[in-house]
Amino acid sequence: MDYESKNHSKHLLIVHLIFVCKYRKKLLLKMGDTVKRMVMEIADEQDFSVLEMEVDKDHIHLLIQYNPAQSILSMVRLLKQLTTYRLWRESDCLELLSKNFWKEKTFWSDGYFACSIGNVSKDAITKYIKSQG
Repeated sequence: MDYESKNHSKHLLIVHLIFVCKYRKKLLLKMGDTVKRMVMEIADEQDFSVLEMEVDKDHIHLLIQYNPAQSILSMVRLLKQLTTYRLWRESDCLELLSKNFWKEKTFWSDGYFACSIGNVSKDAITKYIKSQG
């Protein structure tokens, strides 16, 4: 029996993500609730959990719990690509998006911020490791 089928792994993987609207446009003032709804739908479809989420005028903060089979980059790509695609298909958003991005169907700026977090501090883990052996 291989290790995968035993599935003895325990994990608590949580990441803080920030995405910024292209050109720092303040689109989330009007579209924030729609974006948050879409993020929740995507998380359900892709098997990760949104623990916290809030939008500011031009960016979104996400606190996501995920499993080791998922990469942060793949979640970022899915969230940014699918929200962009779905926003452009949403009739309530189309006029505002077309007015702001007349050259291409875009929404998010390139790049993202990611910071892994756990439920203990770096100091606590350092102290624990040093106390071993």
